[in-house]
Amino acid sequence: MKSLNRIGTPWDFLDAYRGKDFSGEWPTIPEMFRINVRRYGERPCFTIYEPDRISFDYNEALRKIEAVSRALRNRGIGKGDKVAITGKNSPEWAVAYLGVLFAHAVVVPIDYQLGTGEIEHLIRVSKAKILFVDEEKYDRFYGKPPEPVAEVLSLHKGKGTYIYELDGPPFTEEQPTTEFDTAAILFTSGTTDVPKGVMLSHQNLVSDCYLAQGTPFDVYSTDVFYALLPIHHAYTMLAVFIETISTGAEVVFGKKMLVKNILHDLKAAKITMLLGVPMLFNKLLAGILRGLREKGIVVYGIVRFLMGISGFIKKMLGVNPGKRIFRAVLDKASLSTLRTCISGGGPLAPSVFRKYNQLGIDFVQGYGLTETSPIINLNPIERYKETSVGKVLPRIEEKILDPDERGIGEVAVKGSVVMQGYYENPEETADCFTPDGFFKTGDLGYLDNENYLYLTGRAKNMIVTEGGKNVYPEEIENEFQLFDEIEQILVRGYVQNKKTRSEGIEAVVFPNLEFFKSTGATVKEQIKARMVAIISEVNKRLLPYQKIEKTTILDEPMEMTTTKKIKRTSAERRPARAKHIQAAE
Repeated sequence: MKSLNRIGTPWDFLDAYRGKDFSGEWPTIPEMFRINVRRYGERPCFTIYEPDRISFDYNEALRKIEAVSRALRNRGIGKGDKVAITGKNSPEWAVAYLGVLFAHAVVVPIDYQLGTGEIEHLIRVSKAKILFVDEEKYDRFYGKPPEPVAEVLSLHKGKGTYIYELDGPPFTEEQPTTEFDTAAILFTSGTTDVPKGVMLSHQNLVSDCYLAQGTPFDVYSTDVFYALLPIHHAYTMLAVFIETISTGAEVVFGKKMLVKNILHDLKAAKITMLLGVPMLFNKLLAGILRGLREKGIVVYGIVRFLMGISGFIKKMLGVNPGKRIFRAVLDKASLSTLRTCISGGGPLAPSVFRKYNQLGIDFVQGYGLTETSPIINLNPIERYKETSVGKVLPRIEEKILDPDERGIGEVAVKGSVVMQGYYENPEETADCFTPDGFFKTGDLGYLDNENYLYLTGRAKNMIVTEGGKNVYPEEIENEFQLFDEIEQILVRGYVQNKKTRSEGIEAVVFPNLEFFKSTGATVKEQIKARMVAIISEVNKRLLPYQKIEKTTILDEPMEMTTTKKIKRTSAERRPARAKHIQAAE
């Protein structure tokens, strides 16, 4: 197949520009963008549907970006200065991000879903001098910007000084940016910890976007990426936004995580590359399978049989018949133009992985952290392993620290994608590296003999049972991904014996209330009974020491990060209002 027979690497073309357009091993992000403007200047670059299509090509994007960089320099922003951005996904956000880098400054993307106080805190910590903000928070920050912000600029037309109205006189840089300079400071959303500012260099981000293509993972200038998840997050920022501009492809910005909007954009924009989190792909797949079931048991059985045949052919022969067989099904779901889907940001059930591939969509998953730019593992499309988060990227070293009898230990990584450190936090930085320079991810897993990584959970979340067995909550949570009745589930340990400090296993569940309303089961006792039945069904598949012994059903959902992961520390404080029941054996 094409990728397996590839000659050279996806970044070989850079050799033609090295020494003229950039020096060193990797270009900076502005140098990379200029190179691709020369290659694909008239191709679409940034697009949004509001609901009408608004788009501009690479040449137009460059003109807007350079104008913003001139305006920032005219406001005293120079090398090393920090500029913050907070707002929904949009072309304006992308232009602001690149404009800051073109001005040789450091960009600080901030989660727009945070409260005003939290945003102000991150601005003060990062020492940002300029703030770009969208219409929702503009009035709040314009009247009283937090220190040391000198000016608030708008990402929305009609609010203050709009980004596309900015410009300034030309400037020259006495100390140009190099690949080793900091490009961005990203504050981790985290599910357990206080946010830390991760410093990522131009080399970190540029090398990661090209090394990911060396898995092999083909990206073409004709591809259309969908920026649906919040773009401030490392996953979307690198795997969608920077990956797009590294190849001259088009990025379509999605502002709302609503199924109606998503399906409209997928169809209207003819999206070919969809990157998301497990929750998104679970819901899309559940909708497809629900539609098939509604056609009757015979039709559903035939389709599932054909899916099995399609998946076998694709896996064994490297031929993909699913796209043709299930064209009507995919078209109805607005997925017929998709070429590749990538899941990240959390564990994905192997059964979900398998079903997408059976339907003819090249579907893989990857793994990484903000501190690793973020991608360090990615499944090759032609040689994917459904239970693995992927193969180690080229030029990246990965090892397992202190493996147990199953080969499971903490995943550690070294290479050009590893962060420079935590902003103004040398103690935390030192603590997360081994003496030989490997970054300790905090994730537990094991590597097979082909360098594919299998994750079992977070080191901080591991449960130690009375029998001394290590239980990884994420492995158990994966078993619940395809139950429509469950909206959220978190597995954790609880103290079973105060003297020995041994732990039992508890499941904290928030039911899918919309599902139960659609079935007419609105009585709490009915919902409770179904939750108990599901726990019992899953327990039968688990090893004896993994079985759930206690279940807590919540009246309200648990707090989540913007990438739809449960904040485990928040969940620890929630069960005060919960209903406690014992799970069936």
